[in-house]
Amino acid sequence: MSQRIKFYQTGTLTAGNRLLDPETRAVQSSVDRSNALTSGHRACQGCGEALGARWVLDAAMRATGGQLVVVNATGCLEVFTTPYPESSWQVPWLHSLFANAASVATGVAAAMRSKGSAVRVVAQGGDGGTMDIGFGALSGMFERNDDVLYVCYDNEAYMNTGVQRSSATPPLARTATTPALGPEPGNEFGHGKNAPLIAMAHGIPYVATASVADLHDLEDKVEAAMKVHGARYLHVHVPCPLGWGSASDDTIKVARLAVQCGLFPLFEAEHGEVVRRTPIRQRQPVEAYLRLQRRFDHLFAGGRVDVERIARLQAIADRNIERFRLLTGD
Repeated sequence: MSQRIKFYQTGTLTAGNRLLDPETRAVQSSVDRSNALTSGHRACQGCGEALGARWVLDAAMRATGGQLVVVNATGCLEVFTTPYPESSWQVPWLHSLFANAASVATGVAAAMRSKGSAVRVVAQGGDGGTMDIGFGALSGMFERNDDVLYVCYDNEAYMNTGVQRSSATPPLARTATTPALGPEPGNEFGHGKNAPLIAMAHGIPYVATASVADLHDLEDKVEAAMKVHGARYLHVHVPCPLGWGSASDDTIKVARLAVQCGLFPLFEAEHGEVVRRTPIRQRQPVEAYLRLQRRFDHLFAGGRVDVERIARLQAIADRNIERFRLLTGD
């Protein structure tokens, strides 16, 4: 659904909900939203994951008419929302182990199907629980085409256990296990994996990437995913101020720069083929993204810029832009 909007402000990339028809407004603009993740949690200030999870699950609740069960892997999202005996969840919610959120969600979906229930299932975890520890279970869910939407909140390291490297950690980033030491400080080039592309390789009905920098786009992709049956995968980029060393009030700015420089492309795929992408409107250099995060401080230490290695990261972003045609969107 689209609507032509007349802008009364300049210099902004946003359109306030008051300018939109009611049926096209975000779920967060309504007093009837479910508040699936409500106040009282222990997330850090500026936590991208808390923001992303609230938008994802409220959109899923609206799309399913409240007929939803959520399965949550161990990780930051589970820890800061459920300190015993309290919970910030206002939705049927199950905690699984680090490794088996996809398997547990598959079982829940099978139980709902056997009962003839219309209840849908969303599984969620961080990049560690999704791309590393739980990767086998996730691939199995994809291979069987189980009727589950799996959401990965990607903050690019094991933040809950001390900021250790994961297979989503970008090259050059400093973590507890990739220190800024030696001739090649930070995470090495050539490591890691691309979970959205691996999900696409399974040929499942729907795969998408999203970012907290564009919450309307995130919400639209959740609703699109809930219209589909079978295995679906949503990969959401969620900056972590604590682990990344960014300012707590820069979360959206940092996330937007990741998109604008090409390091985190936004697209949708159906049955293994990219069908839609979000074009970059204001392209930015990778360096602008790196400078806002202390995990990349070693690239600018002593007043010197590590031009050579930054150029290698820029080349990755440029390849993404070319591969997904992010400057034209065609």
